[in-house]
Amino acid sequence: MSTSRLLSLVLFLCLTAIALRAAEIDSQWRGPNRDGKYPGEKLLKQWPDAGPRLLWDVEGLGAGHGTVAVTDKNIFVTGMPDDNGILYAFDLSGKEIWRTEYGKEWTGDYPGTRCTPTVLGELLYLESGQGKVVCLDSNSGKIRWSVDLLERFSAENIPWGMTESLLIDGENVIATPGGPQHTLVALNRFDGQVVWTSKASGEPAAYCSPILANHNNTRLIITMTAESIIAVDADDGTFYWQTPQHQGNKIHANTPLYFDGKVVCASSSAQSHSGLVLLQLSDDGKSVSVLWRNQRFRNLMGGVILLDGYLYGSQYNSSRWSCIDVQSGDFAHRSSGFGGGVIVYADGLFYCYSEDGELALVNATPRSFDIVSSFEITKGTGQHWAHPVIKAGRLYLRHGDALMVHDIARE
Repeated sequence: MSTSRLLSLVLFLCLTAIALRAAEIDSQWRGPNRDGKYPGEKLLKQWPDAGPRLLWDVEGLGAGHGTVAVTDKNIFVTGMPDDNGILYAFDLSGKEIWRTEYGKEWTGDYPGTRCTPTVLGELLYLESGQGKVVCLDSNSGKIRWSVDLLERFSAENIPWGMTESLLIDGENVIATPGGPQHTLVALNRFDGQVVWTSKASGEPAAYCSPILANHNNTRLIITMTAESIIAVDADDGTFYWQTPQHQGNKIHANTPLYFDGKVVCASSSAQSHSGLVLLQLSDDGKSVSVLWRNQRFRNLMGGVILLDGYLYGSQYNSSRWSCIDVQSGDFAHRSSGFGGGVIVYADGLFYCYSEDGELALVNATPRSFDIVSSFEITKGTGQHWAHPVIKAGRLYLRHGDALMVHDIARE
């Protein structure tokens, strides 16, 4: 092969690899960037007293806490009507297209499905509460491949069932079996074959969904395990760093946030090395230091939103919402009167979904927390834990065995 042809081939392969890594995910946990922010404009700035108009709803999905996945043409959601998990596919009008049973689900405490499906093109990925990773055809529901993480990587399930929503990185799907030898793994997303495994911290998994951070020239997978925040190299699983993050029951259900060379993590505990923490990455991303830690802010699984230099979220098991200065870690504002829970953001306003079953449209700033509108979620079963999803002027709410779709578009 001539030198020019060789160079052309190398360039083609590099561009192909870049395109694969840059492929836009159609739907994943907590929005396009896993940060709770949903794109969209011309959304309602106020709701009627009964809430925004209900377009359609479905009941009878079965037990579940997982968020829905929404693409340009379909909606996917898991449920557990008996002991087995089912993935349902609906079109945008609410018509069921197909359903697929994918195996045993979590029947212990707080039973039901847990993860949010991740969708990229014609393939969809989910992880069951029993630690089974499944790849399905998003058009037909046919199972393409599956891997039992606990069996394949000699790991043990965690007390309330595996909960992470899988991360796609180019040709890889990233999962967290946990355990002494295979804390994190990368599977080829087309056939399920092992690409790399990382011993990393060697700790059991937590309930955290990982993120991909492009930091200078280093691509990092960042997540929380049972007692640590950890990072590995996204390309080969090389273990770079860990820092303590403690919580009595080792839940760590919030997804880390990455911005400007920094990482935010939130947990709920009165222990040392807990609460809300801001980490600073080294220039090469291969080490980390703690900038500040706010142990008075304790958030179990409602998430936090970073906006214009401030963090917004609720206190666990409390009707208190907080705004925290990301530079100092100090409280800028705290309010009460609305139940704690999940927070997402779109078009200038926050959507706060309390564990009491009330959804509020909120105008929050470093000085105030003003409820613009609110309504009660009356359909569904069990805990109000699933995170709302916003796409194309619609608000998707999952509560146990019910899925509700509201029109929040502003003319």
